[in-house]
Amino acid sequence: MTLNKPIITIDNVSKSFGKHEVLKDINLEIQRGEIFGFLGPSGAGKTTLVKELVGLDTPTQGENLIFGEKMPSLSLMERVGYMAQADALYGELSARENLEFFASLYGLKGQPRKKRMDEVMEFVHLSGDINKLVSNYSGGMKRRLSLAAALLHEPELLILDEPTVGIDPVLRKSIWDGFYDLKARGTTLIVTTHVMDEAEKCDRLGMIRDGKLIAVGSPAELKENTGSRTIEDAFLVYGGA
Repeated sequence: MTLNKPIITIDNVSKSFGKHEVLKDINLEIQRGEIFGFLGPSGAGKTTLVKELVGLDTPTQGENLIFGEKMPSLSLMERVGYMAQADALYGELSARENLEFFASLYGLKGQPRKKRMDEVMEFVHLSGDINKLVSNYSGGMKRRLSLAAALLHEPELLILDEPTVGIDPVLRKSIWDGFYDLKARGTTLIVTTHVMDEAEKCDRLGMIRDGKLIAVGSPAELKENTGSRTIEDAFLVYGGA
């Protein structure tokens, strides 16, 4: 039996800014069709790592492979969707105009573009606000619009940096239901979070502390291996608390 190749391989990756090392010898494989979560406090290195995975940064040592190709690679960008921690939106434009701009970057035109815009706005529950200026959006609405933009081109791999920060619990549950639906259709999702109940929703977790990958496994495995009742307790055990 031949095993499927991982969709992502992180091979001996370290990253330094001057003398400050923010990632330290990260080795990891992420499989196609799973929801993988990077869990860790602010400043742990999560954002630096996912920026490297989408080609916005490069490691000081090691390499990141996506679909078997070394990143950064412009040819892969159409297969990857990315939602940054900071919303990259144009406040002076409406949500519709923002989506039209991002759609044009991916070559979406005509009726397929309109259909896809309607679909992603429905996914994030913003259909009724599509003509509103983004400057009049709340912080949570901007997060949801950023997610819609990342989904426009139906990427095979979706990388989301703190996707539900500022979103109320009811909508957060709805968005996670959408993530499960995307997974069922074969999309691979990578989510960074520092929220423990959100970490529980992932198929597997990589716990990061001080730039080091301190544990990898399913939430159930991580709790069982540490004799913990919660992911938070397991994180504390792996972190040496």
